[in-house]
Amino acid sequence: MVTYPGLPGPIICDYLSREASRGRYGPGVEFQIGKIEMVANTGTYLDSPFHRYAGGKDLSALPLDSLANLDTVVIRIGGGSVRAIPRAAFQDVPVQGRAVLVHTGWDAHWRTERYLSGNPFLTADAAEYLVSQDVRLVGIDSVNIDDIDDPARPVHSTLLGADVPIVEHMCRLNLLPDRDVRFFAVPAKVAGFGTWPVRAFGVVST
Repeated sequence: MVTYPGLPGPIICDYLSREASRGRYGPGVEFQIGKIEMVANTGTYLDSPFHRYAGGKDLSALPLDSLANLDTVVIRIGGGSVRAIPRAAFQDVPVQGRAVLVHTGWDAHWRTERYLSGNPFLTADAAEYLVSQDVRLVGIDSVNIDDIDDPARPVHSTLLGADVPIVEHMCRLNLLPDRDVRFFAVPAKVAGFGTWPVRAFGVVST
């Protein structure tokens, strides 16, 4: 499973198999201990400021309330046909103080070559607007929240520079309503890391 161009997929295997464990324990007792070798940018993952800035908060410094139970809005961007998502896409939506999830439909191309290039992305002015609205977190169902062909990475720079975490490679945002969602994306608390896979999910208010 390749998540991002140029980065290796994970290696998932047994460190201790059930068969090998049987000689270590009593009769009828067995365990499995798994092993994963992977880059941090694997699957759906969260970027902390340290991912972009050496002096930024790493995963261990992120407050839990910046990652969990966040009041959330979902922004719908038409059918994956729009690449550059501008400020105007957010201006008529109550994003202030909320997590913002951008639903483009690009996840339909997951595990295909198409997913890895030509992605939908936020523009620099969109990122600046979201920061001005004190958003808590921004997520997107795309290979990158920036234009993958732009090495300047203005959206990462702006959001992470303002301590706004980013979640990329999201999926199934079509299942969430536009409002009344509480969002969770909690990574492992690892010092010296800027990125980690998350089980991202939304709880819908009833």
